[in-house]
Amino acid sequence: MLKDYQIQNIPATISKANNFYNLQLLDLPDCTDSVYVLGINSAYHESSACLIKDGVVIIALEEERLTREKHAKSADVDNPDRLPIQAINLCLEYAGIKGDSIDWIAYSFNPDARLKNQFVDDDFTEGNWGSATGENLFHTKLQQVPTKLSELLGIDVSDKFKWIDHHLTHAASAFFVSPFAEADILVIDGIGEFESTTFYTGKDNQIAHLHSINYPNSIGFLWEKLSTFLGFSEYDACKVMGLASYGNPSIYYDRFRQFVGISSDGFTLDNTILKFRSQDLSALASILGAHRTSDMPLEQKHSDIAAALQLVTEEILVNLVRSWQQQTNGKYLCIAGGVGLNCVANGVLHKELPYLDIYIQPASHDAGTALGAAYVVWNQLLERPRTFAMATPYLGPEYSDLQIQKVLDDHKLVYTRHKDIEAVVAKRLADGDIVAWFQGRMEFGPRALGNRSLLADPRNPHIREVMNVKVKHREHFRPFAPSILAEKAHEWFSIPKKSVSSDFMLFAYDALAHRQEKIPGVVHIDGTSRVQTVSQSSNAKYHKLISEFEQLTGVPIVLNTSFNDSKPIVCSPQDAVTTFLKTKIDCLAIGSFLVCK
Repeated sequence: MLKDYQIQNIPATISKANNFYNLQLLDLPDCTDSVYVLGINSAYHESSACLIKDGVVIIALEEERLTREKHAKSADVDNPDRLPIQAINLCLEYAGIKGDSIDWIAYSFNPDARLKNQFVDDDFTEGNWGSATGENLFHTKLQQVPTKLSELLGIDVSDKFKWIDHHLTHAASAFFVSPFAEADILVIDGIGEFESTTFYTGKDNQIAHLHSINYPNSIGFLWEKLSTFLGFSEYDACKVMGLASYGNPSIYYDRFRQFVGISSDGFTLDNTILKFRSQDLSALASILGAHRTSDMPLEQKHSDIAAALQLVTEEILVNLVRSWQQQTNGKYLCIAGGVGLNCVANGVLHKELPYLDIYIQPASHDAGTALGAAYVVWNQLLERPRTFAMATPYLGPEYSDLQIQKVLDDHKLVYTRHKDIEAVVAKRLADGDIVAWFQGRMEFGPRALGNRSLLADPRNPHIREVMNVKVKHREHFRPFAPSILAEKAHEWFSIPKKSVSSDFMLFAYDALAHRQEKIPGVVHIDGTSRVQTVSQSSNAKYHKLISEFEQLTGVPIVLNTSFNDSKPIVCSPQDAVTTFLKTKIDCLAIGSFLVCK
């Protein structure tokens, strides 16, 4: 069972405001059996499933980890009914139940809310997003979801199936599992049904809607468009965020303001220039210069454009949230949506705004809406009190040493077994090896957080080149994260306020000047690091490994990046062995076993 951490001052009574979501309340089964709620996301991308039992997460995982297809699927009008079948089946298997044990199924999208909005753009491709034909096809495909679920689960789901508004599921994925009894909630992504940014307030087991900003004013889409403009895919916001650190934001800032309007309480985007529904980049190129294609080399101007995008995003977020905080006088903030994965912007918000703490759960992107959908049903529709708070990202499957050993034997690998695997790996890292670290339950969310990670010595000034070029086969500018003992973090980084979400690698902090030269492998060019704090309570094994490394080196930090090579993060022992064998990783520490080349 996962360890919970105490929810602050959750009262026994429930108070509701007039503007809380007016959803029909559900009846609990008239029995003492456990109640299972299955949450599902597949409307756009990052398809996922989550199963909760009596309000506690049993398992949550992304379909891509099982199918080995990044993002599980593309966001197309003709595929929202492509369900995360393997993730759903694994949820049932992990809980030891069959489909007829599920009491409620929550899907993180509302088809009718999408269809009733008018999607009118100057540019769109007929049959695709923004066209009447495309939107009707999307709606039709969504309507097939309950039928396909009935076939998959072997039951009629019509009486237990609920459509939930997309942004509400994002909000629930953060607030209902946060440690706060009350909080402001910011949801910011590409698009929900029609919203791109929504503010809520949460209290006890209810979430209230305050205000929404609609398409085409979308920070998420702005990042997708600029990612394409810079020669990456629309899913490569993380690359653009890394590239931004190499640029000067002032060079292109004024040009950005030609199509980005920023006010004290909002923002607007000029879609006649951005053309979100089109592949046309000509209007944007007339302002920023010619766009880059993927086969062109990166130049300084590309870094400068990325830097301006990052600065504009930070200004919008700070102004927007500050304006609402002044109205709510909230003490705590929860953030969800794909933009919530921007650790640099999160660090600015944490520093600049008066909130005592900010909570962002590790699967802030669309995968997290499966979690949120389940909790909308449990807390808000069933009116059950909150008893679970998520302090750990380790919600996926795990594998026994017996299962691991069989895979190693099948591959005829030579291995040793260790009771003190942490000490053995720490020595390997201190000696310069790159070690694949595969332990316990898989992380939920896009970032490896110490259970499916590649580890190295952060003191090595050349390790970034080795990892990027020889191991990960990715761009030279991509940064690596420091995993640091939580109790030592303030000795190495400037951390304005503590947050449990720093355990999820969701804040960028300045590395202290006198420490930077000691850990060049994990300090970005701008002097910041995307820090993951590691507490003993959340991951005892990883904490022990880093402690052993500190005993050898005096540095309570290891370099951490995801255990993958062009594919999704590894999930199973088979994935781990396959990736290990085809890369220049020195050792694989998997369960109690160590395999070295």
